[in-house]
Amino acid sequence: MSTGFPSPDLAKASAFVAASGFEVAEFSGTRVTGHVDLGPDQHTPWGVVHGGVYCTVIESAASIGASAAVAERGQFAVGVNNQTDFLRPMNEGRIDVVAEPIQQGRTLQLWLVTLTRADDGKTVARGQVRLQNVALPGA
Repeated sequence: MSTGFPSPDLAKASAFVAASGFEVAEFSGTRVTGHVDLGPDQHTPWGVVHGGVYCTVIESAASIGASAAVAERGQFAVGVNNQTDFLRPMNEGRIDVVAEPIQQGRTLQLWLVTLTRADDGKTVARGQVRLQNVALPGA
């Protein structure tokens, strides 16, 4: 891992991401995996998980992988578009997170992130995140 890139404990790098519950298991410039344990802390007033949790996890996973892909160039990746589809409601339980690039270019990347229920493998949400590669501060 190159100098200037955050530690492997990326999910806890910000209070916002940590609040989503996203736990990164592994990451590289071509794949990010992890999980989220969902429950009442992430509910809407109607007792289902808030879609913003899914958007946050999807953008976080894509940003981690895309940033890892360009870290050696003294860059990181910032989201410029996040399109998330909500496919199944959930009340509680673990979701598995898998993020992989669709396209990685010199200035832009496109990542696909899939969130599946750990108990049966059914997709809960999926998202595509377009990211721009930008210089690390001070680089």
